[in-house]
Amino acid sequence: MNRHSADHATFTVERTLPVAPAEAFRAWADPAVKELWFRGPDEWSRSDYELDFRIGGHEHVAGGPPEGPLHVYDARIEDIVPNERIVYTYDMYLDEQRISVSVSTVEFRPEGRGTRLIFTEQDVFLDGADSRGSRESGTRDLLDQLEAALIHSDMGM
Repeated sequence: MNRHSADHATFTVERTLPVAPAEAFRAWADPAVKELWFRGPDEWSRSDYELDFRIGGHEHVAGGPPEGPLHVYDARIEDIVPNERIVYTYDMYLDEQRISVSVSTVEFRPEGRGTRLIFTEQDVFLDGADSRGSRESGTRDLLDQLEAALIHSDMGM
């Protein structure tokens, strides 16, 4: 019996943010700002956050609950159109096991005085260790944190 599997999924999450596209874009591009909202639950441990925001640059963070496992996010930035689009690929690991490979596109579109953020992700979940539902839920949680930070001006913007 083959224990290896690859489950493919795509999902899109849209949000209307209360800031102009340039400010919404900065929340993804400025390492000091992104670190404020791009995190797991408060009770999780967390490594140093790294973001080299340029085409070919990398982003890395790891953390997890005290009892484990360690969740590791390791990304490469593939495309940037300032204030309009970011495309990146990333691997997710639980401890040493790679659980997924993903391509994400973040689009920033003017909408009234704010921004329509369109987040689309294409995933390959490896060997049953993760799923679309779990990943989409985690993404929604992160975007909730982004939106709250923008509304409450926690990001020095």
